[in-house]
Amino acid sequence: MARIAIAGGGIIGLACALRLAGDGHAVTLIDPDPDGDKCSWGNAGGIANTEVVPASMPGMVWRVPGWLFDPLGPVALRWQHAPALLPWLLGWLQAGRAGQVERIAAALAGLLGRVDADLAPLLAQIGCIDDWHRLGALAVYRSAAGLRADRAGWALRQCHGIAFDEISGAEARAMEPALDSGIAAGVFMPGWSHVSDPKLIWAALLAAVRAAGVAVVRSRATDIARKGRVRLASGREIACDAVVVAAGAWSAALARSAGDRVLLESERGYNVTLPDAQVHLSREVIFAERSFVATPLSIGLRIGGAAEFAGLSAPPNYARSRALGRLARDYLPGVNLAGGREWMGNRPATPDSLPVIGPSPRRADVVYAFGHGHLGLTLAATTAQLVGDRLSGQPPKLDLAPFSAGRFG
Repeated sequence: MARIAIAGGGIIGLACALRLAGDGHAVTLIDPDPDGDKCSWGNAGGIANTEVVPASMPGMVWRVPGWLFDPLGPVALRWQHAPALLPWLLGWLQAGRAGQVERIAAALAGLLGRVDADLAPLLAQIGCIDDWHRLGALAVYRSAAGLRADRAGWALRQCHGIAFDEISGAEARAMEPALDSGIAAGVFMPGWSHVSDPKLIWAALLAAVRAAGVAVVRSRATDIARKGRVRLASGREIACDAVVVAAGAWSAALARSAGDRVLLESERGYNVTLPDAQVHLSREVIFAERSFVATPLSIGLRIGGAAEFAGLSAPPNYARSRALGRLARDYLPGVNLAGGREWMGNRPATPDSLPVIGPSPRRADVVYAFGHGHLGLTLAATTAQLVGDRLSGQPPKLDLAPFSAGRFG
């Protein structure tokens, strides 16, 4: 039995804690607000195991200026943050080269191919298996030109065995009658799924972790420079045999204290949840040309997908959430925006769209589990299995080299 400290109480940290406690380790979970708001709460609820396409693709750089100057665009940048963003942005540009895209997609396909097999037992263990809805997802397009612009991404999915069906606009509306009559085409992905409410999954995980005997410490881990010691913001130090860094967008500073440089940014995500949307969707719908989604949750219709680069400390700009509501009206003409609950969270994004999973290149006692971007909920169970195998001395189920922190130099 080892003493293992986990920095971060989001869905990745909780899933790792449950797996490691189940293996018989003495686990301490460290989080500044264990019961408070997490990035895990506000995602769109999708189990996106088809998403092998990285965020940076060949030619995409030429679309960025249009996004940035579009008030309803999918990406926003607070210009005072631009100098700090530059190293990450250069890495994003490099990741969009053709050879890099194939390497990244292959690595993502290996991870995502494990999702259903890893997620099912975890959801069953925490009593949430009935909150997993395996109904696929529908991407819709206003024009045939919009679908053509995404051909490279769909071809990449096809190369990695992702099943999908191109359908007409009329067929898309037959699947989801709430859609506007202007939809010209759709792509149905049967392997996609969604959950009733991401916060519900997180809360059930936290309850299971506490029931498993994990010690929960209310503080922020600030330093892991000394082997066998985690220093907290309170000044206290926790002794351990190994540290799992799962602090989401705050993980880069902890990795730096361990001697590792990683490129990690907060890709701030916004959404609005409509408690009385007055339109019905049966599955997650992706509005591909505008890069946002709508998901039917048990708490209402969630409209999400906006991204903003502004660092970790800038105040939220909830105009981004309201913009998503206005966009939703273009595609779901009967939608009722009244009473919408706005939200912002810090998604931990790497420039190459690959999470950082596995041992530190410099420290045998440090294991990383962060940088999942839009795939935190999707990959939580799989990441927990990979981290658990590493710390429990079991043979690895997947080559972790593509996810090493060492790739950043």
